[in-house]
Amino acid sequence: MIRSRIRGCGTCLLAILLATAASLAWPASVTETSGADLAKLKAVVHGDQRSAAHKARDEYRHPVETLAFFGIRPNMTVVELWPFGGWYTEIIAPYVKDKGTYYAAAMDPTSTDREDVEYNAELKKLLDARPDLYGKVKWSVLAKGKYNLAPDGSADLVVTFRNIHNWVWAGDEKEVFAAAFRALKPGGVLGVEEHRANDPKAKPGDGQAYVGEDYAIGLIESVGFKLAGRSNINNNPKDTKDYPKGVWTLPPSYAMGATDHAKYAAIGESDRFTLRFVKPAERALAP
Repeated sequence: MIRSRIRGCGTCLLAILLATAASLAWPASVTETSGADLAKLKAVVHGDQRSAAHKARDEYRHPVETLAFFGIRPNMTVVELWPFGGWYTEIIAPYVKDKGTYYAAAMDPTSTDREDVEYNAELKKLLDARPDLYGKVKWSVLAKGKYNLAPDGSADLVVTFRNIHNWVWAGDEKEVFAAAFRALKPGGVLGVEEHRANDPKAKPGDGQAYVGEDYAIGLIESVGFKLAGRSNINNNPKDTKDYPKGVWTLPPSYAMGATDHAKYAAIGESDRFTLRFVKPAERALAP
Protein backbone atom coordinates (compact mmCIF):
# COMPACT_ATOMS: atom_id res chain seq x y z
CA MET A 1 0.00 0.00 0.00
CA ILE A 2 1.15 3.56 -0.57
CA ARG A 3 0.82 4.36 3.16
CA SER A 4 3.30 1.67 4.18
CA ARG A 5 5.81 2.55 1.42
CA ILE A 6 6.05 6.17 2.57
CA ARG A 7 6.07 5.11 6.25
CA GLY A 8 2.84 6.87 7.09
CA CYS A 9 4.07 10.31 6.14
CA GLY A 10 0.85 12.26 5.57
CA THR A 11 2.76 15.37 4.52
CA CYS A 12 4.72 13.42 1.93
CA LEU A 13 1.56 11.85 0.57
CA LEU A 14 -0.09 15.26 0.27
CA ALA A 15 2.97 16.63 -1.55
CA ILE A 16 2.91 13.74 -4.02
CA LEU A 17 -0.78 14.18 -4.70
CA LEU A 18 -0.43 17.93 -5.20
CA ALA A 19 2.52 17.49 -7.55
CA THR A 20 0.64 14.86 -9.54
CA ALA A 21 -2.43 17.06 -9.79
CA ALA A 22 -0.34 19.98 -10.99
CA SER A 23 1.37 17.90 -13.65
CA LEU A 24 -1.95 16.57 -14.92
CA ALA A 25 -3.65 19.95 -14.92
CA TRP A 26 -0.92 21.71 -16.87
CA PRO A 27 -1.05 21.31 -20.65
CA ALA A 28 1.82 20.03 -22.72
CA SER A 29 4.13 22.73 -24.02
CA VAL A 30 3.07 24.33 -27.28
CA THR A 31 5.00 23.17 -30.32
CA GLU A 32 5.72 25.93 -32.81
CA THR A 33 4.91 25.39 -36.46
CA SER A 34 7.68 23.62 -38.37
CA GLY A 35 8.46 21.28 -41.27
CA ALA A 36 5.84 20.89 -43.99
CA ASP A 37 3.30 22.94 -42.00
CA LEU A 38 5.71 25.87 -41.88
CA ALA A 39 6.52 25.52 -45.58
CA LYS A 40 2.82 25.68 -46.39
CA LEU A 41 2.41 28.78 -44.21
CA LYS A 42 5.23 30.53 -46.06
CA ALA A 43 3.67 29.61 -49.41
CA VAL A 44 0.31 31.09 -48.38
CA VAL A 45 1.92 34.28 -47.10
CA HIS A 46 3.66 34.71 -50.47
CA GLY A 47 0.53 33.74 -52.41
CA ASP A 48 -1.13 35.86 -55.08
CA GLN A 49 -4.34 36.19 -53.04
CA ARG A 50 -2.58 38.89 -51.00
CA SER A 51 -2.26 42.41 -52.36
CA ALA A 52 1.10 44.13 -52.79
CA ALA A 53 0.03 46.68 -50.16
CA HIS A 54 -0.65 43.94 -47.63
CA LYS A 55 2.61 42.16 -48.37
CA ALA A 56 4.50 45.42 -47.87
CA ARG A 57 3.46 45.34 -44.21
CA ASP A 58 5.04 41.93 -43.63
CA GLU A 59 8.25 43.78 -42.77
CA TYR A 60 6.57 45.00 -39.59
CA ARG A 61 3.92 42.36 -38.91
CA HIS A 62 6.00 39.21 -39.50
CA PRO A 63 3.00 36.96 -40.22
CA VAL A 64 4.98 33.76 -40.76
CA GLU A 65 6.97 34.09 -37.54
CA THR A 66 3.98 35.31 -35.54
CA LEU A 67 1.62 32.52 -36.58
CA ALA A 68 4.38 29.93 -36.25
CA PHE A 69 4.99 31.15 -32.68
CA PHE A 70 1.30 30.59 -31.97
CA GLY A 71 1.70 27.04 -33.31
CA ILE A 72 -0.82 27.17 -36.14
CA ARG A 73 -1.44 23.94 -38.12
CA PRO A 74 -3.47 23.33 -41.32
CA ASN A 75 -5.90 21.01 -39.51
CA MET A 76 -6.80 23.46 -36.74
CA THR A 77 -10.02 25.27 -35.96
CA VAL A 78 -8.87 28.89 -35.73
CA VAL A 79 -10.90 31.88 -34.51
CA GLU A 80 -9.75 35.40 -35.33
CA LEU A 81 -11.22 38.12 -33.13
CA TRP A 82 -12.22 41.17 -35.17
CA PRO A 83 -10.52 40.50 -38.50
CA PHE A 84 -11.69 43.90 -39.81
CA GLY A 85 -10.65 44.13 -43.47
CA GLY A 86 -9.08 40.69 -43.48
CA TRP A 87 -5.32 41.24 -43.40
CA TYR A 88 -4.78 37.99 -41.52
CA THR A 89 -7.88 36.38 -43.04
CA GLU A 90 -6.04 36.29 -46.38
CA ILE A 91 -3.46 34.06 -44.70
CA ILE A 92 -5.28 31.96 -42.12
CA ALA A 93 -8.41 31.06 -44.12
CA PRO A 94 -6.54 29.59 -47.14
CA TYR A 95 -4.07 27.89 -44.80
CA VAL A 96 -6.74 25.87 -42.96
CA LYS A 97 -9.42 25.59 -45.67
CA ASP A 98 -8.75 21.95 -46.64
CA LYS A 99 -8.34 20.30 -43.25
CA GLY A 100 -9.39 22.88 -40.67
CA THR A 101 -11.89 25.67 -40.02
CA TYR A 102 -11.59 29.45 -39.83
CA TYR A 103 -14.05 31.55 -37.84
CA ALA A 104 -14.13 35.29 -38.49
CA ALA A 105 -15.51 36.74 -35.24
CA ALA A 106 -16.62 39.98 -36.88
CA MET A 107 -18.76 42.96 -35.98
CA ASP A 108 -22.44 42.63 -35.08
CA PRO A 109 -24.32 42.26 -38.40
CA THR A 110 -27.35 44.04 -36.88
CA SER A 111 -25.31 47.10 -35.89
CA THR A 112 -26.05 50.42 -37.59
CA ASP A 113 -22.76 51.94 -36.46
CA ARG A 114 -20.97 53.28 -39.54
CA GLU A 115 -17.63 51.67 -38.75
CA ASP A 116 -19.19 48.29 -37.93
CA VAL A 117 -21.07 48.31 -41.22
CA GLU A 118 -17.96 49.31 -43.17
CA TYR A 119 -15.73 46.68 -41.53
CA ASN A 120 -18.18 43.88 -42.26
CA ALA A 121 -18.71 45.10 -45.82
CA GLU A 122 -14.96 45.19 -46.42
CA LEU A 123 -14.54 41.66 -45.09
CA LYS A 124 -17.48 40.38 -47.14
CA LYS A 125 -16.01 41.92 -50.29
CA LEU A 126 -12.74 40.09 -49.65
CA LEU A 127 -14.44 36.75 -49.07
CA ASP A 128 -16.78 37.05 -52.04
CA ALA A 129 -13.89 37.80 -54.40
CA ARG A 130 -12.27 34.36 -53.92
CA PRO A 131 -14.84 31.68 -53.03
CA ASP A 132 -12.21 29.06 -53.89
CA LEU A 133 -10.17 30.29 -50.92
CA TYR A 134 -12.76 31.75 -48.58
CA GLY A 135 -15.95 29.82 -49.38
CA LYS A 136 -15.68 27.76 -46.18
CA VAL A 137 -15.13 30.71 -43.82
CA LYS A 138 -17.57 30.72 -40.91
CA TRP A 139 -18.87 34.06 -39.64
CA SER A 140 -19.41 34.60 -35.94
CA VAL A 141 -20.06 37.65 -33.79
CA LEU A 142 -17.97 39.58 -31.29
CA ALA A 143 -19.85 42.60 -29.95
CA LYS A 144 -20.77 43.93 -26.54
CA GLY A 145 -23.24 41.45 -25.10
CA LYS A 146 -22.71 39.08 -28.05
CA TYR A 147 -19.76 36.74 -27.65
CA ASN A 148 -20.62 33.82 -29.92
CA LEU A 149 -17.11 33.23 -31.22
CA ALA A 150 -17.40 29.50 -31.92
CA PRO A 151 -19.03 26.49 -30.25
CA ASP A 152 -17.69 26.00 -26.73
CA GLY A 153 -14.59 23.81 -26.62
CA SER A 154 -14.24 23.62 -30.41
CA ALA A 155 -11.24 25.84 -31.23
CA ASP A 156 -7.57 24.91 -31.26
CA LEU A 157 -6.34 28.48 -31.65
CA VAL A 158 -7.82 31.94 -31.03
CA VAL A 159 -5.87 34.94 -32.30
CA THR A 160 -6.21 38.69 -31.94
CA PHE A 161 -4.07 41.48 -33.34
CA ARG A 162 -3.97 44.98 -31.77
CA ASN A 163 -7.44 44.88 -30.27
CA ILE A 164 -7.10 44.90 -26.48
CA HIS A 165 -7.32 48.68 -26.32
CA ASN A 166 -10.61 48.64 -28.22
CA TRP A 167 -12.20 46.27 -25.72
CA VAL A 168 -10.86 48.25 -22.77
CA TRP A 169 -12.44 51.39 -24.21
CA ALA A 170 -15.74 49.52 -24.57
CA GLY A 171 -15.47 48.13 -21.04
CA ASP A 172 -15.89 44.47 -21.97
CA GLU A 173 -12.29 43.33 -22.17
CA LYS A 174 -12.76 40.59 -19.55
CA GLU A 175 -15.90 39.28 -21.25
CA VAL A 176 -14.05 39.01 -24.58
CA PHE A 177 -11.23 36.92 -23.16
CA ALA A 178 -13.67 34.80 -21.15
CA ALA A 179 -15.47 34.06 -24.43
CA ALA A 180 -12.15 33.08 -26.04
CA PHE A 181 -11.49 30.77 -23.10
CA ARG A 182 -14.87 29.07 -23.56
CA ALA A 183 -14.36 28.65 -27.30
CA LEU A 184 -11.02 26.87 -26.90
CA LYS A 185 -10.46 23.20 -26.26
CA PRO A 186 -8.53 22.34 -23.08
CA GLY A 187 -4.90 22.79 -24.06
CA GLY A 188 -5.86 25.27 -26.81
CA VAL A 189 -3.85 28.40 -27.51
CA LEU A 190 -4.68 32.11 -27.41
CA GLY A 191 -2.28 34.24 -29.49
CA VAL A 192 -2.15 37.96 -28.75
CA GLU A 193 -0.36 40.89 -30.35
CA GLU A 194 -0.78 44.47 -29.12
CA HIS A 195 0.88 47.90 -29.12
CA ARG A 196 3.24 47.96 -26.11
CA ALA A 197 3.13 50.85 -23.62
CA ASN A 198 6.33 52.04 -21.94
CA ASP A 199 4.71 51.38 -18.56
CA PRO A 200 4.19 47.60 -18.37
CA LYS A 201 1.27 48.05 -15.99
CA ALA A 202 -0.53 50.70 -18.04
CA LYS A 203 -4.23 50.26 -18.75
CA PRO A 204 -5.06 52.14 -21.95
CA GLY A 205 -7.20 55.22 -21.45
CA ASP A 206 -9.73 56.57 -23.92
CA GLY A 207 -8.05 57.20 -27.26
CA GLN A 208 -4.83 55.53 -26.11
CA ALA A 209 -3.86 52.33 -27.93
CA TYR A 210 -0.60 51.48 -26.18
CA VAL A 211 -1.18 48.73 -23.59
CA GLY A 212 1.03 47.62 -20.71
CA GLU A 213 2.32 44.09 -21.26
CA ASP A 214 1.96 43.10 -17.60
CA TYR A 215 -1.52 44.61 -17.56
CA ALA A 216 -2.50 42.46 -20.56
CA ILE A 217 -1.06 39.32 -19.00
CA GLY A 218 -2.93 39.94 -15.75
CA LEU A 219 -6.17 40.61 -17.58
CA ILE A 220 -5.95 37.46 -19.70
CA GLU A 221 -4.82 35.20 -16.88
CA SER A 222 -7.71 36.48 -14.73
CA VAL A 223 -10.18 34.47 -16.85
CA GLY A 224 -8.21 31.22 -16.57
CA PHE A 225 -5.45 31.35 -19.21
CA LYS A 226 -1.81 30.69 -18.39
CA LEU A 227 1.03 32.55 -20.07
CA ALA A 228 2.98 30.02 -22.12
CA GLY A 229 5.40 32.13 -24.14
CA ARG A 230 6.61 35.55 -25.27
CA SER A 231 8.20 36.53 -28.56
CA ASN A 232 10.12 39.68 -29.48
CA ILE A 233 9.40 39.24 -33.21
CA ASN A 234 7.17 42.34 -33.34
CA ASN A 235 9.31 44.54 -31.10
CA ASN A 236 10.31 47.95 -32.47
CA PRO A 237 12.78 49.87 -30.25
CA LYS A 238 12.52 52.91 -32.57
CA ASP A 239 8.97 53.53 -31.37
CA THR A 240 9.17 56.27 -28.69
CA LYS A 241 5.38 56.29 -28.12
CA ASP A 242 5.15 60.04 -27.56
CA TYR A 243 3.49 61.26 -30.74
CA PRO A 244 0.89 64.00 -31.24
CA LYS A 245 -1.78 61.53 -32.34
CA GLY A 246 -0.65 58.41 -30.57
CA VAL A 247 0.09 55.19 -32.39
CA TRP A 248 -1.88 56.41 -35.42
CA THR A 249 0.90 58.93 -36.07
CA LEU A 250 3.00 56.02 -37.34
CA PRO A 251 2.48 54.03 -40.53
CA PRO A 252 0.22 52.88 -41.97
CA SER A 253 -2.15 55.58 -40.64
CA TYR A 254 0.15 58.64 -40.80
CA ALA A 255 -2.42 60.67 -38.87
CA MET A 256 -0.21 63.78 -39.13
CA GLY A 257 -0.42 63.70 -42.91
CA ALA A 258 2.60 65.25 -44.60
CA THR A 259 3.98 66.64 -41.33
CA ASP A 260 7.19 64.77 -40.44
CA HIS A 261 6.12 61.96 -42.76
CA ALA A 262 9.70 60.83 -43.42
CA LYS A 263 10.47 60.77 -39.70
CA TYR A 264 7.54 58.50 -38.91
CA ALA A 265 8.18 56.32 -41.95
CA ALA A 266 11.72 55.73 -40.67
CA ILE A 267 10.35 54.59 -37.31
CA GLY A 268 8.00 52.11 -38.92
CA GLU A 269 4.98 50.50 -37.33
CA SER A 270 4.51 50.38 -33.58
CA ASP A 271 6.40 48.41 -30.95
CA ARG A 272 4.26 45.36 -30.11
CA PHE A 273 4.31 42.55 -27.60
CA THR A 274 3.46 39.06 -28.84
CA LEU A 275 2.17 36.59 -26.26
CA ARG A 276 1.01 33.00 -26.26
CA PHE A 277 -1.43 31.69 -23.64
CA VAL A 278 -2.80 28.21 -23.04
CA LYS A 279 -6.14 27.08 -21.67
CA PRO A 280 -5.11 24.54 -19.02
CA ALA A 281 -6.13 20.97 -19.70
CA GLU A 282 -8.91 19.68 -17.46
CA ARG A 283 -7.86 16.29 -16.19
CA ALA A 284 -8.97 14.57 -13.05
CA LEU A 285 -6.74 12.46 -10.80
CA ALA A 286 -7.10 8.73 -11.35
CA PRO A 287 -9.03 7.01 -8.52
